[in-house]
Amino acid sequence: MQTDLIAQLTLAAPELFVAAGALVLLMVGVFSGERANTLVTGLAVAVLVGALALVILFPDNGNAFGDAFVSDGFGRFMKVLTLIGSLVTLVMSVGFAKAEKFDRFEFPVLILLATLGMMLMVSASNMLTLYLGLELQSLSLYVLAAINRDSVRSTEAGLKYFVLGALSSGMLLYGISLVYGFTGQIGFREIAAVLSGGERQLGLVFGLVFVLAGLAFKISAVPFHMWTPDVYEGAPTPVTAFFAAAPKMAAMALVVRVVMGAFEPVTQDWQQVIIFISIASMLLGAFAAIGQRNIKRLMAYSSIGHVGYALVGLAAGTTTGVRGVALYMLIYLVMTLGTFAFILAMRTKDGNVEQIEDLAGLSRTNPVMATIMTIFLFSLAGIPPLAGFWAKWYVFLAAVEAGLYPLAVIGIVSSVIGAFYYLRLIKIMWFDEPAGGFVPVAGELRLVLGVSGAFVLLYVLIGGPIGAIADAAAKSFF
Repeated sequence: MQTDLIAQLTLAAPELFVAAGALVLLMVGVFSGERANTLVTGLAVAVLVGALALVILFPDNGNAFGDAFVSDGFGRFMKVLTLIGSLVTLVMSVGFAKAEKFDRFEFPVLILLATLGMMLMVSASNMLTLYLGLELQSLSLYVLAAINRDSVRSTEAGLKYFVLGALSSGMLLYGISLVYGFTGQIGFREIAAVLSGGERQLGLVFGLVFVLAGLAFKISAVPFHMWTPDVYEGAPTPVTAFFAAAPKMAAMALVVRVVMGAFEPVTQDWQQVIIFISIASMLLGAFAAIGQRNIKRLMAYSSIGHVGYALVGLAAGTTTGVRGVALYMLIYLVMTLGTFAFILAMRTKDGNVEQIEDLAGLSRTNPVMATIMTIFLFSLAGIPPLAGFWAKWYVFLAAVEAGLYPLAVIGIVSSVIGAFYYLRLIKIMWFDEPAGGFVPVAGELRLVLGVSGAFVLLYVLIGGPIGAIADAAAKSFF
């Protein structure tokens, strides 16, 4: 019995490490006085690096805690992305938090708690773990959105996110209760066994729709995207970067796990829902971003569009599709972190600026920065041979192989429409008259810009091994 418990705790070692780290750092912060923030931030980075090392170096497969927690190749792949997203955004936030005077030790502790929730979401194997992980992540994110108490915009963003998040949690719980009522099970494997054994009932389909609606809110897919532009614009920029990166990885992993695990026998039913929200997200992301003048709002609509593209792969419901989703999320993560490093570097003597007009003539005042941002924008638009092109290639290929030709065509059309607002930014940077330069870029932002820029540019050379890892991860479901 004792050996069994140790084996189960070993499977959850990264999560336990992050949980212990968050609790210890909370105590360190409380008792360290004035210098708490720098110390706690440094230690939080160390905790995330340690968790990343545990995930990569000790790849154990198996189920723990009565099948409530699963560790497999797909989970590890998505946990690595989640941890990298949290780690990089925490490092990028240091200078901004000091300048905007919200450098409190609670910030890194909340990032750790949100990351713990995300890791639980990625490894969820029953409805209770799913909900606990989701709520731990969500409660931390509500506070993070409103962490800059001196800013009315930040407080408003936190409140909007909280109210709409509570609504989505209610929908998710209602869906879970319906699924439990019609199957008598909460474990993904057991639900799948019940569904494959008998005829599906209408109430169960309603439950599935409500569960997907609750999860769609977390990935900001249409029609549950209402919070995204306002929260992205209102929250402090490092928090927006965090929202756009890590939680998206975990929520997408959870959607994949729910539909490919618990609801795999009723593929026909969830496929229709996924196709609908995929098309709606791609089209809204393409059209709504055209009129935006604030770069953070523009990135919000861009992220809604990219979630739609990732769901194209999931709609296929095949190994190629899941591999496409995993690769899409990896490439999206790198592009997003690079773009937000650039947005954080948009700083004049008077403070940070967010309007698109502030980029005018950047190629003359800071050609290196303008060049790297141009690479990101071309990649986000899906221009070959950059990483963003291959991300879309994988998901559209999966849709075509599964016979979903209209979905692939709509995806390509909306990708062409979306290219307009990325190209407009490039035009402003390279052809407009300079609006005055930015102050020198901080070292940590330079590092993120350089590494992510190189990845996006050279992906074509390193795509093979990364594709093989994603393929092995996708096979966890088949």
